[in-house]
Amino acid sequence: MADMCAFRDAVSGWAGGGPGGPANDLAVHLGVRTVVLLEGPSDHAAVEALAARRGRDLAAEGVCVLPMGGAMCVGRYAGLLGPPGLGLRLAGLCDEGEQRFYERGLARAGVPYAGFFVCVTDLEDELIRTLGTARTEEIVRAEGDLRAWQTFLRQPAQHGRPRHQQLRRFLGTKKGRKIRYGRLLVEALGPEQVPAPLDGLLLSL
Repeated sequence: MADMCAFRDAVSGWAGGGPGGPANDLAVHLGVRTVVLLEGPSDHAAVEALAARRGRDLAAEGVCVLPMGGAMCVGRYAGLLGPPGLGLRLAGLCDEGEQRFYERGLARAGVPYAGFFVCVTDLEDELIRTLGTARTEEIVRAEGDLRAWQTFLRQPAQHGRPRHQQLRRFLGTKKGRKIRYGRLLVEALGPEQVPAPLDGLLLSL
């Protein structure tokens, strides 16, 4: 049976210059009503983890969570999936530094900006600041990454940097680490600790 992964793959192929027919057919078959546009897979992992914590099956609700591969892709995806294309509702997260790309891309596609929520630096930074550096370091230790973390801290470039910035940078130093910790940090949040952009996004879906 076709699933949301197949739809994501079809949309990515379409955005890369392939045909749009498969994405359109799957959107109808799966009852897709909303696409959540995210910059990358770590954001995807965090959104899916929070949805699971709240007992929601986004795919069953007709919501596709789609990492685009970068903020500058938003105009392309909005044009394919929004009013000029499949006519789906769009929502998402963006980083404050990339907000202008989202504003321009969404405006060109006629997509309302109201469904998009802004992280000050990025979602990892939001999660680390919400949890606190001590709790985040506990998670790093529990995951068996203490030695790698200690080695990272000895790098001259990290000397004197605020702890939350060091942690944020550490998560991006190994392939797959940001994705894994995107899920783990969300799972460690208390009920009242969910960062406002992430909470707002889930409540809007």
